[in-house]
Amino acid sequence: MTARVFDQLPDGRDVHLVELGEAPGPTLRLLTLGATVHDLEITGGDGVRRHVALGHGSSATYLASGDYIGGTIGRYANRIRDGHLPLPDGDHTLGTHDRGHHLHGGPDGFDRRLWDLLDHDGHEARFGLTSPDGDQGFPGNLDVEVTFTVTDTSVDIAFTATTDRTTVVNLTQHAYLNLEGRDAGTIDGHLLRVPAEHYTPVDAEGIPTGDHAPVDGTPFDLREPQRLGAVLRTDHPQLRDARGIDHNLVVDPPADAPGDADGLRTMAVLTAPATRTELVLRSDQPGLQVYTGNFLDGALPAVGGGLYRQGDGIALEPQLFPDSPHHPAWPSAVLEPGERYTARHQWVFRAAD
Repeated sequence: MTARVFDQLPDGRDVHLVELGEAPGPTLRLLTLGATVHDLEITGGDGVRRHVALGHGSSATYLASGDYIGGTIGRYANRIRDGHLPLPDGDHTLGTHDRGHHLHGGPDGFDRRLWDLLDHDGHEARFGLTSPDGDQGFPGNLDVEVTFTVTDTSVDIAFTATTDRTTVVNLTQHAYLNLEGRDAGTIDGHLLRVPAEHYTPVDAEGIPTGDHAPVDGTPFDLREPQRLGAVLRTDHPQLRDARGIDHNLVVDPPADAPGDADGLRTMAVLTAPATRTELVLRSDQPGLQVYTGNFLDGALPAVGGGLYRQGDGIALEPQLFPDSPHHPAWPSAVLEPGERYTARHQWVFRAAD
C-alpha cells in the first residue's frame, strides 16, 4: 500500500495518489482530485499486464479537460434539461454548461473537487466530500462518500450520500476503459453486450425526447455481443447527432443470472478479443449510460504521452436515467433528510473464451 503527493492545485493544496491491489490482480491508482481513477492495471487473458484506464499526467490537465476522465460524478450524473430542477419546495436553477443544460454536476462538479481521503489500506480507500447548500444550485448540504475496494479479480465501487434538505442525487464513475491498453488506439475491435430491451432516445442536445424505446432494429440492440466499430458506423440519426453512442440503456430487473443475491446484476460485458480480456460490469442501478468517447479530440496530453482521440476509450456509467426530475414515472433521484442514498458498481476482470 502506498499513498503519496501527486502534485498541487493552483491554490497550493496537495493532490494525493493512493494505490490499491497488487499483481497479478488489478492495481488501481486513485487521486483525491475528483476521487479519480487515474490508472488501472490488469493482467489480460493473454497473460500480459496492461494499463487499461485513460488518464492525464497532472491535476492541471484534469482540470482543463471537459471529458470527465476517471472522475467521480455528482451531484447529478448526466443531463437535467435547461438546468431546471423541480422539487416539492419549488423550482431550483442549476449551473449549466452543456448547450444550456446541466451536465454531470454542473460547471464545478464533484470531479473537480478535492476529496478527503478518509482511510485506506492496501486494498480499500474511502473518500469523503461535503457539498454545501446551494452548490451548483442544488438545495441541501450533502455528505458523500465513495469507497473503492480491490480484490484478486475485481474493483468494487460503493457510493453513499445523506442530506439535510430535499435534493436529488445520482452518482457514477466516469472511467474510460480500453482493454487493449490505454495507448492502443480505438475501441473499435471491442465487443459489447448489454442486456437491455429499451434505450432512451435523445434530441440533438442529449435530452430525452420522451419515454424509452425498444432497441429492436437499432444500433442499441446489444443483447448479443456486437463489434463496436461496426455499431458506431451504422447510419442512424441518434448516432449521427451524438457522434457515436452517448445514450442510456434500460437494464431491467430482476437480476439476470444465478448468484446475484448481492443485489448486483450484469449491466454489460466488454470483451477485447485481441488481448483475450473481458470486463463484466455489475451494478444495482436501473440505467447504463454508454459513452464511446465521441468528443475526445486530442486537445490534452494523455498520462503516458500522446493524445486521446475519438473512440480511444469507452465509459460505462451505471446510474439513474438522464433528466429524471422531468419524468416522474422513472426511478426517482430525490433524496430526503433521514434517508441514505446508496449505489454500487463492480468491475470483474477475467480471461475471454
